[in-house]
Amino acid sequence: MSSGATTTACLALGPSTARRRLLPHGPPGCQCWRVSGILRYVDAVTVRVPDLDAGLAFYGGVLGQDLIWRNDSIGAAGLRCSESDTEVVLTTEHGYEPNWKVDSADAVADLFSQRGGRVIAGPHDIPIGRLAVLADPFGNVLVVLDSSKGTYQTDEGGQVTGVS
Repeated sequence: MSSGATTTACLALGPSTARRRLLPHGPPGCQCWRVSGILRYVDAVTVRVPDLDAGLAFYGGVLGQDLIWRNDSIGAAGLRCSESDTEVVLTTEHGYEPNWKVDSADAVADLFSQRGGRVIAGPHDIPIGRLAVLADPFGNVLVVLDSSKGTYQTDEGGQVTGVS
């Protein structure tokens, strides 16, 4: 493929898909879209810890990262990075991996499976939206998630109280 070439993909898009990242492409009436920057930003980097209290003692107490939220029911806590909106998510369940924010985890999973990548897990529901674990053609694992259900709401201590 020559430099400057555009990748196209045909995706079945629902009404909730934000089209600012998927641009119309193809003949009139075609449901074909040109992909324009599917990976919006790194939303979080997950870090596996043996338990949340030990992880928070180190990342919060030693490194000084502020707690944003804590959800004991899923074994995770989000910590603020001082100069970025990216979160450090301590987890007792998952490995060390980047979590990319996308408009639609389902659409990105479809794109990966149609264009040389593969879906490892999902897409499935998470408290704030949908998530899929993907592998690119080179074996790199990417977690993609959308916030289609909202964002965590917390109490003064950072405990998750709901999603809105």
